[in-house]
Amino acid sequence: MKQHRLAAAVALVSLVLAGCDSQTSVELKTPAQKASYGIGLNMGKSLAQEGMDDLDSKAVAQGIEDAVGKKEQKLKDEELVEAFSALQKRAEERMTKMSEESATAGKKYLEDNAKKDGVVTTASGLQYKIVKKAEGAQPKPTDVVTVHYTGKLTNGTTFDSSVDRGSPIDLPVSGVIPGWVEGLQLMHVGEKVELYIPSDLAYGAQSPSPAIPANSVLVFDLELLAIKDPAKADAPEAPAAK
Repeated sequence: MKQHRLAAAVALVSLVLAGCDSQTSVELKTPAQKASYGIGLNMGKSLAQEGMDDLDSKAVAQGIEDAVGKKEQKLKDEELVEAFSALQKRAEERMTKMSEESATAGKKYLEDNAKKDGVVTTASGLQYKIVKKAEGAQPKPTDVVTVHYTGKLTNGTTFDSSVDRGSPIDLPVSGVIPGWVEGLQLMHVGEKVELYIPSDLAYGAQSPSPAIPANSVLVFDLELLAIKDPAKADAPEAPAAK
């Protein structure tokens, strides 16, 4: 099944790759042309992130040409299956290596961070630092809260931010990743904290999006603005959702 999905992905991204040698002749004016480009662009980014960024654009173009022109294919199905298997294996090996490196780097980051002034480490391994103290109410697991946040990787790369969007969000305390569930209940309304969330309290070995590698330690600048009535709150899923 993975081989079939990979084959389909390569076929889609080829819509873009086929025009790599003649980009000046490619028009992106009509909705269909723009959508075709968008499909290829997104799929190409996905393939590149999986370590498949060395596809031969000329070979891809030849494959499309043969298929559209109903010409005899130049490789047997068995050869194609073998090639896709090799690519899939390489991608899996690359992702495993990246995951292991991320786990090692995250552990070192938390060890060093725990020694910094003001950083508190809880029994679960969650780390936090109060940036702005307040004396407001503390949320319970059943509450819905209004927050502003900026989520970053340990290298400082921002992967999402309600602050940048200019709009805080409502979310259920019990409906987010474990690090947030614990962290929110430690906060008082009006407080700002930095949360340093170990991967096992975030997404673990899963990668929820290309912007967040597997086994990532996540850093959040988090401000608790209010506790809301759950019946009246609009709670869209946040990046910290389960």
